[in-house]
Amino acid sequence: MKKQLRAYIIPNILAMMGTSCYVLADTLFISLAEGANGITALNLVLPIYGLIYAIGSMIGVGSATRYALQTSIGHPDANSYFSNSIWFTMLVSIPFVLAGIFCPGWVLTCLGADETILSVGFTYTRIVLCFAPCFMLNYTMTAFVRNDHAPNVAMAATLCSGLFNIAFDYVLMFPLGLGMAGAALATGFSTIVSMSICMVHYLSKRNTILFTRQLPSLSKLLSSCKLGVVAFAGELSNSITTMVFNFLLLGLGGNLAVAAYGIVANFALVGTALFNGISLGLQPLASAVHGQGNTQGEKEILHHSIQIGSVIACFLVIITLIFPETLVSVFNSEQSEPLAAYAVPGLSLYFLGFLVAQVNIIHAGFFSAIGNSVASSAIALSRGVVAIAILAFLLSHLFGINGIWLSFPAAEVATLLLTLWFVKRHLYVRN
Repeated sequence: MKKQLRAYIIPNILAMMGTSCYVLADTLFISLAEGANGITALNLVLPIYGLIYAIGSMIGVGSATRYALQTSIGHPDANSYFSNSIWFTMLVSIPFVLAGIFCPGWVLTCLGADETILSVGFTYTRIVLCFAPCFMLNYTMTAFVRNDHAPNVAMAATLCSGLFNIAFDYVLMFPLGLGMAGAALATGFSTIVSMSICMVHYLSKRNTILFTRQLPSLSKLLSSCKLGVVAFAGELSNSITTMVFNFLLLGLGGNLAVAAYGIVANFALVGTALFNGISLGLQPLASAVHGQGNTQGEKEILHHSIQIGSVIACFLVIITLIFPETLVSVFNSEQSEPLAAYAVPGLSLYFLGFLVAQVNIIHAGFFSAIGNSVASSAIALSRGVVAIAILAFLLSHLFGINGIWLSFPAAEVATLLLTLWFVKRHLYVRN
């Protein structure tokens, strides 16, 4: 069981590391091209990314999970979830495209941009919104490949798209002089690279997933989204956390404080991505053993996943405690001392939360994989929306900017109590 689990988890962790690398590369190149204002603009746009990714992952990952559960019991209609996911993904992406065409400036202003930041991030925002269909559809393509026993293809798709993004970030931003617009174009086209690699599997003899010609089914969408809520909340949590923190930090320290959070947030995305890799990696195997009624297999999967997550969490915390100045200096291209004064303690305090966050993220993914949408949704919404928002407002009033950094660990501890309750309840019901 451990060997099988690692065969799914490791490719997903590597894929998420690839994603993290291009996120960090984006931030690095933008900091070199635009300085602190560029990082501030990027951080104000991150909630848009979060919302797009959240909806795409809820439909794509949820549909793939429902497909895996239906396949494990031999249901004849399992393939319909693939085409249903594609139809609805395209439909829900339309409002984002329209916003990108007609009102990107209004969107950026609503996120807290002033005239200075608006001039830097206007075109970037427009391009990101117009590429929403590609961002969303990529989740469906990779999730179904992963559930069709081809995790290495999904890993290759993500890694190659990340390498493409990094290379074209540089080419478009500097030799071609497109600035932040070049960064947005590189990110958008990288999803096309990912989906093209996934097509290698869909066109191969190993593929068992078929596109069925039928009208979109709302009932199947809702059934899938119940299992995709954990993926939705996992992505949306970054969006909501970023938005809440941005507005609080604008009040406490202005654009420079938001730029500092931009540095912290981008490193935090690396940590979240790694644990999401474990959460996504355990899903196909957990769904299969649950369909077989293998309770002991479920326990082994969960236990071993937590072991892997704990090792990664400890490593991340140690690095950010020992080398916070070095990490911050990478993105502080102007060597701003006020920026460093905000970001250095922020990085160390914020990352303490991952010691607990990995437990919550992995459990949420596990409950989603076995069809317990209530538990997975409650955990994901608690850590990603409710607890983090409440504690950010409370602690910022008590401790200022340091209170904002501490709200992430505090929210994860609060959610852990809920997670442990669901674990005990699940074991009681199964036994």
